[in-house]
Amino acid sequence: METIIRMQDVSKTFIGRDDQVEALKGVSLEIGRGDICGIIGMSGAGKSTLVRCLNFLEKPTSGTVFIEERDLSSLSPAQLRQVRREVAMIFQHFNLLMQRNVLDNVCFPMEINGVKKADARKRAKELLEVVGLQDKAKSYPSQLSGGQKQRVAIARALANNPKILLCDEATSALDPTTTKAILHLLQKINREFGITIVIITHEMAVVQEICSHVAILNEGELAEYGSVEEVFAHPKSLAAKKLVFRIEPKEALMESRRCVRIVFRENSSFEPVIANMVLACRTPVNILLADTKDIGGVAHGQMILQLPDDEASAARMLHYLRERKLEVEELPSYMGGGEAGESDV
Repeated sequence: METIIRMQDVSKTFIGRDDQVEALKGVSLEIGRGDICGIIGMSGAGKSTLVRCLNFLEKPTSGTVFIEERDLSSLSPAQLRQVRREVAMIFQHFNLLMQRNVLDNVCFPMEINGVKKADARKRAKELLEVVGLQDKAKSYPSQLSGGQKQRVAIARALANNPKILLCDEATSALDPTTTKAILHLLQKINREFGITIVIITHEMAVVQEICSHVAILNEGELAEYGSVEEVFAHPKSLAAKKLVFRIEPKEALMESRRCVRIVFRENSSFEPVIANMVLACRTPVNILLADTKDIGGVAHGQMILQLPDDEASAARMLHYLRERKLEVEELPSYMGGGEAGESDV
């Protein structure tokens, strides 16, 4: 696939009066045209710094960014402004102009770029239809819900026909139902307009909901990058495993527990595999975590089990699972996230 964004060995250091912080450390990353790419990591991983470096709102201390093979570090201020028209942003707190109504908020970036008023208003009305707010054109931000405000922000971001949309924690201030609706709207925009979308988030569920690729940041470094399906099924780095497996950092306490992770794909996520295994092997197991997601329209799931200490029983169970062509991975240091709650089966 054609690359639209390329980060080349990007580092960013913030220097304070008494110390300095390395927010990014030699990050190299390529994002394909038309992708929805998630950038995920814990707080302080460097996610927001990375997204601001993508359009040079933050200039890297070293390294550079290419947008359609244009080196942003070599551009004049006027050329950089032109590129930024093609790279729109939406934010966690919407950043709407409170004294303007919805229609005028969407018109604002077109006014700045010298679009005629009549043309700007026509375009704004079209975009409000895209985001489902055509009946709110004369309303003010104070009269809108959080989800409606974010829809206005998305419409405004689309006003100048961008090629790339950067979303910096755009759903973090929203409830789960509204978050899902906004993510589906972004997916629709990606599909219908071909806009490349980069989503900054700390939630794996957001990535799994709509992203095609995911980059995992850890302490300013790129820990892992790949398709969402591959990273979910086979996380390689410790940072990725913490996000996918929900590992606690107290490995030594659990070394005696024999835990395995099963990855379900397609229809297997709806089959009673574990119940059938327990009946066949006549031995109970503990379910430490269970999770099913829809990734790219295909059902995927994972389950982490604590197998019995008896080696023969555990071996029978592993054989049973692998015989059914499930992906089974032993986790010698899994701590048990417990988010789904432990249960005996």
